[in-house]
Amino acid sequence: MTQGIIENLIRELTRLPGIGRRTAQRLAFFILTMAEEEAKSIAKAINEVKDRARFCSQCFNITDSEQCEICRDETRDRKRICVIEEPSNILVIERAKSFDGLYHVLMGSLSPIDGITPGKLKIAELVNRVRVDGITEVILATNPNTKGEMTAQYIRELLKPLDVRVTRIAYGLPMGGDIEFADEVTLGKALEGRREM
Repeated sequence: MTQGIIENLIRELTRLPGIGRRTAQRLAFFILTMAEEEAKSIAKAINEVKDRARFCSQCFNITDSEQCEICRDETRDRKRICVIEEPSNILVIERAKSFDGLYHVLMGSLSPIDGITPGKLKIAELVNRVRVDGITEVILATNPNTKGEMTAQYIRELLKPLDVRVTRIAYGLPMGGDIEFADEVTLGKALEGRREM
């Protein structure tokens, strides 16, 4: 009987991204050794996020109210929008403390081969925000891969007729990295994104 419930927990844990069977086993046995209150606290947090989490009505970030904290923050620059693919990207950009504008989450990137067309993303909502809210700059921060580049180009073309500055985040070498270890694409992007010193 005990083996059945442990096996069930292991099987459920393997459904999480990046968790293979061996990691799931370690996690399952760790959960077994946790204090009951700690384990129940984790279960409560999972239930709470599933019950209360929703998407912000303006930017599609994850929130527990109508609008997320960032959209409600009146001190932020309300004329600039940073366009990203997933809500998790906001956390990364916010950690850098270099952007004080608003966000717009696309909920993915274009991939016609996978059936992800413009209508399945929050692109129309972005265009509407630019039109209605008097946005002066849209910063495209989609991933530096084929899908992200295709999505950025598509959005740039859609926004061309509107009187808005469209910029793309620069890509290049990481701080502390060596040029000799950079691949050709990264080095090419670093050269394209060069700026005055």
